[in-house]
Amino acid sequence: MTGGDAGGRLVRPFTLTGGRTRPSRADFTLITTVTAVDPQPTRAARPQPEHLRILRLCAEPVAVAEVAARLDLPVSVVVILLCDLLEADRITARPPRPVSRATPDLDLLQKVRDGLGRL
Repeated sequence: MTGGDAGGRLVRPFTLTGGRTRPSRADFTLITTVTAVDPQPTRAARPQPEHLRILRLCAEPVAVAEVAARLDLPVSVVVILLCDLLEADRITARPPRPVSRATPDLDLLQKVRDGLGRL
């Protein structure tokens, strides 16, 4: 059980997701950055309390893993809730930026080697 509230009650994760065990989309990894849309759409249905908690956390860009950690919920549950918010146009999701495979900076590598040699 997880998701304790101020009253000490515990909520099972499947209750938070309406019994769903798989996300509806594959947009999210642990390092996907999510951000709440501002202003929030007025046409969307009223979000559940868990969705509102996520929206507050996502006022500034935050990684999926951090959202899960701050909410003390399994990542799988958070991803399902994030899918709900993405489909309701309440958040944006940005995949991690690819790492450049450019030629390494030889000057930087030389400095690192020299520094390690002085240890």
